[in-house]
Amino acid sequence: MIRVAVVGAGFWGSNHLRVLRDIGTVELVGVCDVDLARAERAAKKYGLQSYFKDFREMLEKTRPEAVTICTPSTTHAAIALTCLDHGCDLLIEKPMASTVSEAIAIIDRMRQAEKEVMVGFIERFNPAVQHAYSAIEAGQIGEVLLFYSRRIGWWPERIGDTGVVRDTAIHDIDLATWTFRQLPNKVYAMCGRLRHSQEDHAQIFFSFGDGKSALLEANWLTPRKKREMHVTGEKGVVTVKFIEQELVIEKADQTTVPNIKYTEPLRLELEHFTQSVEKGSKPIVDAYDGLRATLLAECILESSRIKSPVDVGEVVKSLGLERLKGY
Repeated sequence: MIRVAVVGAGFWGSNHLRVLRDIGTVELVGVCDVDLARAERAAKKYGLQSYFKDFREMLEKTRPEAVTICTPSTTHAAIALTCLDHGCDLLIEKPMASTVSEAIAIIDRMRQAEKEVMVGFIERFNPAVQHAYSAIEAGQIGEVLLFYSRRIGWWPERIGDTGVVRDTAIHDIDLATWTFRQLPNKVYAMCGRLRHSQEDHAQIFFSFGDGKSALLEANWLTPRKKREMHVTGEKGVVTVKFIEQELVIEKADQTTVPNIKYTEPLRLELEHFTQSVEKGSKPIVDAYDGLRATLLAECILESSRIKSPVDVGEVVKSLGLERLKGY
């Protein structure tokens, strides 16, 4: 049994507790939240004996082998560094960190501790996405040329410490770089703030060179929630509807709609995380993926600020992150 603790007992932390409770190889040993009453309610609901206000006390008293961090993004780095010092493998909900420097600090500490950090890019575990990427890897649509994503809907009221780029578009930032297996050469973005304290709508363009590009649309303004992705290759198009877990593969001579069994992505994600901890293996979504997405989020916001494209290669070079250019 793997001893697992959860930091944060809000909306997403409660979901982690619900799923982890039902994984047979997991022993839930503690939950903490700055709101002690909320931690207590979560502990009672999911059958935990131990709940805390201070995550440091939880680490000392429960000695978890692994921790999932489900707190506001501005707190991720400080919590992660302390958990790594206590010898824990981590799953950090997206975004991994608020800044590139924080993400680098997490990776440096991870390497020192010889532990693994997984980042909660849950769409990687969506069954429709997994089927889509299997089709792409098998060459069903030929060489990939274009990526388009649309992630729109009302503002999630629980989000208060970050804007739509780091909270919402971050999923598609990860998927776009995963699709092309590289960072874009240039980023151009227009973001705006209409109703919220930080940006609540964004139109993002990535250039990967050789005619390859990605267009990402995200907002917290549209009354109906939509989540979709289109990947265009030289021989066809793959379309994914994330919420419905639907996949369509269109080619010149046929259209295929695979029958995909609905499975909760969070369950698949947490099962993979706990299996990685058990085996001592590297997770398929790691801290470097988190750093790439954090880096590109900063480039997007900078491009919007200066109203001009940002050269990603120059940013990578200035930060000494040349190792991030490829996968």
